[in-house]
Amino acid sequence: MRILFIGDVIGKPGREIVASVLPRLIDEQTIDLVIANGENLAGGFGVTSAMAEEMFALGVDLMTSGNHVWDKKEVEEYIAKEERLLRPANYPDPAPGKGSLVVDKGGCIVGVLNLQGRAFMPTLDCPFRVGDREIGRLRRETGLIFVDFHGEATAEKQAFAWYVDGRVSAVIGSHTHVQTADERILPGGTAFLTDVGMTGGYDSVIGMSIEAPIAKFLSGLPKQFRPATGAPRLCGVVVEIDERDGRSTSILRIQREP
Repeated sequence: MRILFIGDVIGKPGREIVASVLPRLIDEQTIDLVIANGENLAGGFGVTSAMAEEMFALGVDLMTSGNHVWDKKEVEEYIAKEERLLRPANYPDPAPGKGSLVVDKGGCIVGVLNLQGRAFMPTLDCPFRVGDREIGRLRRETGLIFVDFHGEATAEKQAFAWYVDGRVSAVIGSHTHVQTADERILPGGTAFLTDVGMTGGYDSVIGMSIEAPIAKFLSGLPKQFRPATGAPRLCGVVVEIDERDGRSTSILRIQREP
């Protein structure tokens, strides 16, 4: 089983490069399952039903998210009925939607889990304890489990990966929009990367046009951010997993231009 995880897709530039790059990437890497973090699809903040459906039509099998998933109010009704769009599992129970999903791809059963960190992030339930619960539930159906850990702190993401090593196939971090270069397979067979990066305009400040973030840092005043368009790039990771035992056999960090 070969899984492609696409880093946070930023607005229209991100959606356009997914449309441009994804078909040949699936062929080149012999991809079986495509996951993308979609919380920034709508102008860099949030996701709408139309944009989610656009991604599914492009070949994305399911999407994870994070703290920006609720930025567009309409998503609450959509996520309540569309199981292919996940929200972090450690949101409190009243939140609509689900934090994990089991999918069947060509007879191979894969569990996908979305969690959000708490360090420098909005306070949610403990991702370690919720992770324990969800991993236990998913392992009753499959030994192949992919985790998107959406967090700010590298230490929290690394600690979680070590905590679940051998119990899940992969822990891939998202949220910072800056791809790290520490991909590895831990001793128990869990593939890990601190952050997968983002998909959108690379000549930017984490996907946003450069001018507004600079102005905000200089003045301390709120500014309107817009997705950058320069040097579009898809950041992602390909994880290969042994279907017999759920252990990862390889992890490949990727960046692709149109």
